Amino acid sequence: MNFGVIIIGDEILSGKRADKHLAQTIKLMGARGLQLAYANYVGDDPVRITATLASAFASGDVVFSFGGIGATPDDHTRQCAATALNRELVLHPQARDLIWERMQDIARENGQAFEPERDDNQHRLNMGMFPLGATIIPNPYNKIAGFSCQGANRGAVHFVPGFPVMAWPMVEWVLDTHYADCFNRAVWMEKSVIVMGAMEASLTPLMEDVERVYSVKVFSLPSVDHPSYGRHIELGVKGEEAMAEAAFVALLQGLVRFGCTLGPEIVRKIG
Repeated sequence: MNFGVIIIGDEILSGKRADKHLAQTIKLMGARGLQLAYANYVGDDPVRITATLASAFASGDVVFSFGGIGATPDDHTRQCAATALNRELVLHPQARDLIWERMQDIARENGQAFEPERDDNQHRLNMGMFPLGATIIPNPYNKIAGFSCQGANRGAVHFVPGFPVMAWPMVEWVLDTHYADCFNRAVWMEKSVIVMGAMEASLTPLMEDVERVYSVKVFSLPSVDHPSYGRHIELGVKGEEAMAEAAFVALLQGLVRFGCTLGPEIVRKIG
């Protein structure tokens, strides 16, 4: 099963705010032996958001969508999800009750009477409008729920707010509640070596041979101004542990045949 993220908001693309969701999602998934397959960034453009969500629903992947589920004019995600699924937006009864609870809590904290018919309280109910058939994602921070919609096969898109303090516990809840059977199925390894002064083009045939023979991905990360290694390539493999170990041995043997000067090895495991 592939996992992906969609991060929505003009503020990210303009540089007004720095995205923190991608790194945290990788961390949360890695702690559970999972890997992120891709990430998409989208501005507050309803047409583009709808197209991105339609692709996610059709993919059969598990996708986390961050941002745009508030009730201000620049929040389009709920409406775009409904359009992508060709469903109507409806007020989810459980989300409605949680919103009322939150409004009652605020009124109580301020020593005021709760007035459900007041315009601003009625407007807040828009945050409980989800595509028909959606299920809620609990929000432990302020009770304003996120939501999930099923896609193709076992895939789904899970919608959480853009605020990290809310979003990250909600992502953890989704993973632990719905995908625990995917956790730690195999130990995944990334193993690489620093290759001094070599050119990527000359090493490409070796990389292709290793990837063809072993069920791993081969990667190359060149650098021209590293403070310790200077011009070098970090060359490595990643995949299931046993296969990655075998592939890395073959890679090292090939590098020795090329007469490469090798630096330290780097190992990273997940699961």
